Amino acid sequence: MKRILTAIVLISFVLALVYFDKPWTIALVAAAIAMLSALEYRKFAEAGGCPLPLWWVTFAIAAFFFATFYRPKDMITIISFVTLVLFSVSALKTKLECVLWETAAGLLMLVYIAYPLTLLPQILNEENGTALLIFLFLCVWSGDTAAMYVGKHFGKHKFAPRLSPNKTWEGAAASVVASCVFGMAMVLGGDWLTATGSSFTRLHTSEPWWAYLLLAVALNAAAQFGDLLESALKRGAGIKDSGTILPGHGGILDRIDALLVAAPVLWLVLVVKQAISPGSF
Repeated sequence: MKRILTAIVLISFVLALVYFDKPWTIALVAAAIAMLSALEYRKFAEAGGCPLPLWWVTFAIAAFFFATFYRPKDMITIISFVTLVLFSVSALKTKLECVLWETAAGLLMLVYIAYPLTLLPQILNEENGTALLIFLFLCVWSGDTAAMYVGKHFGKHKFAPRLSPNKTWEGAAASVVASCVFGMAMVLGGDWLTATGSSFTRLHTSEPWWAYLLLAVALNAAAQFGDLLESALKRGAGIKDSGTILPGHGGILDRIDALLVAAPVLWLVLVVKQAISPGSF
C-alpha cells in the first residue's frame, strides 16, 4: 500500500510540474533530485573504500546544473573543470591508491546522474516538448510497473540473474507491451483532442503514430537497461537499496535508474532527427 500511495503522489507531482510548462521549475526539481541521488551514489563509492567528498558532490551538481541551464554549449567544459578539481584534491589529500577510483567515481556521477537530469528541461523546450516529456515518463513508469507485477506473478525464466535475480523474460516482455500501450494512448489521445477542436493541444504530436511506437520500444529497452546498470552498482557495492527516503520504493536512485538511461536515448533521437531533417519530432 505504501508503494502505491508513494507512486500516486510522485506521478501526480511530476505530471503537474510538466503541465505547468516552466523549464526553470523542471530544472530546479531535477537539480534537487540529482543532489539526493548523488548523495545515495556516494554510498557506492564509500563501499569501495574511496568515498567522494561531500563538498565536491554539492559543488559539482550545483555548477553542472547552473552552467547547463544557462550555457548548455559549455557542458563539456564544466565536466572537465569539476573533474579536474576532484582529481587535484584527490591527488593531494587522498591515499594514492584511491586517486584513480575516486576521480573515476566522480566523473561517472556527473555522466550517469547529473547529465541525464539536465536533459529534462531541454526536452521540454523542444517543439512538442510537453508531449515528449510525458511520453518519456509514461514509457518508463508503465514499463517498470508491468515488469514488476508480471514478473512477480508469472515470471519463470530469468532475464539477468547475475545482475538482478528477480527479473524475468516474461516481465521484460510485459514491460515493452505496457510502454507501447500507454505511450500510444497518450499520442492517439492527444491527436483526438486536437481533431475535436479542444483548446488543450499540448499532447498533440507532429510525427506519425508508428514513429512513436518505435520510440516507445527504444525508450523501454533503455529503461530496462538502466535498471540493470543500477543493480550492477548496488550488487558490486553490497547494497540492497540506494536509500529509504521513498516509502515502499527505496531510494531516489532506485526510482530514477531507468529514466537516467531513457532520457539520453530520447535526446539522442531528437538530435539525430534534427540533423537528418530539421523540425519537430
